[in-house]
Amino acid sequence: QVQLVESGGGLVQAGGSLRLSCAASGRTFSRYFMGWFRQAPMKEREFVGGISRSTNTYYADSVKGRFTVSRENAKNTVYLQMNSLKPEDTAVYYCASHSLGSYYDTASFNYWGQGTQVTVSS
Repeated sequence: QVQLVESGGGLVQAGGSLRLSCAASGRTFSRYFMGWFRQAPMKEREFVGGISRSTNTYYADSVKGRFTVSRENAKNTVYLQMNSLKPEDTAVYYCASHSLGSYYDTASFNYWGQGTQVTVSS
């Protein structure tokens, strides 16, 4: 049984920072690409960023230069450091473990966390 548990969400003012964590269990964590996605009210879930097992990183254009994905395999944990937050970053953030296919497509990920709410006030 694979479990992904996100933490670190909260309320922050525009321009502030948050760091999300995603702790994984039940799988050889280091072997898989890990992604971060977000879903705002009335919108589709979208790719935010991700990191390969060789620590190559990938980002959505909307967060490049502001967000950083990293991983600590010894702790089975992946992180999303979010700086210069904007109100439009408000969403529920999910981590996910990749299965097959495009890194940018939700259908390519077969395990998901429960999500953590990030709210950015203006």
